[in-house]
Parts: sequence; C-alpha cells; structure tokens
Amino acid sequence: MQLHTRTAFAATTVALAFVVALASTALAQSNPHIGSWKGNVAKSTVSAGPTPTSNTTSIVAAGAGTTSTVDSTYTDGTSRHWSYTTNYDGKDSPITGNSQWGDSVAVTRVDANTLRSVYKLKGTVTATQTTVVAPGGKTRTVTTTGKNAAGQAVNNVTVYDKQ
Repeated sequence: MQLHTRTAFAATTVALAFVVALASTALAQSNPHIGSWKGNVAKSTVSAGPTPTSNTTSIVAAGAGTTSTVDSTYTDGTSRHWSYTTNYDGKDSPITGNSQWGDSVAVTRVDANTLRSVYKLKGTVTATQTTVVAPGGKTRTVTTTGKNAAGQAVNNVTVYDKQ
C-alpha cells in the first residue's frame, strides 16, 4: 500500500510541475510585456532629475505573474538596480534594490497591452506609470507621473525597444 501511495504522489507531483510549466509558457505567449527592453534615450523625455544615459528592463514569467528587473545609469553618474514580482492583481508587491519610485508597487493589467503601476514609499503613493506595448510588440512606452525622490514633480515618457 505504501508503494502505491508514493507512486501516486510522485505522479501527481510530476503532473503538477508540468501544468505549472505550461501555464508559465502560456502567460509568456499571451503577455507582450515579457522580454528584454532597452530604453531609447533619444525618444524619451525626463521632466525632472537626472537623465538616464542607459536603461534596460527585463520582464520574465513568474508563476501567475511576472518579475521585472530594472537597470539604469544616469548623467550624474548614479545607477539603479531594482526588481519586483507581481501578479497584476493591484496588490502591493515589495521592491528590492534602489528604485527611485519607492519600496512597493501595485500593478494592474488594464488590457492585453496596457499595465498600470502605482508606486509607494512607506505606504504613500509617489508615482503612477502607464505602460503600453505597441501593436506588433516592438516598442513599449512608459508614462510616469508623480514625484521623484527629491520631491520634484515628474512627467516622464520613456520609450523602450524590444531586444
């Protein structure tokens, strides 16, 4: 009897792993945000604070959601590296690293190509981003409004090219 139970448990575990892998693949195929994105500095505008000289975002499938990792360098010589994992459920997710927008983000999927991200620092909203992947999936535009770490009003538009 124990051998049968172990075999059934092993078969169930393998089947579950297979289902999770299929779900992750399906999410990646149905989510145009997933991929590596390089900031197009020439097409982007920054209203306040240092201007990026380079920025990249990597978005990968993670369970029912995604993990985003951002790396940026700026004209003043500073750099930032931060990441978060979210399920697009509008719930706060912790940010690790040195994000200029705060220590948590709540992301909601508005439609197939659009995300809305609300950043907070210690529970207070600092910035809101609307991210849209263009038809064809080659460009991604992030519009950010709110305040930067220095308290300056921000109205940035960052254009990314898919890599």
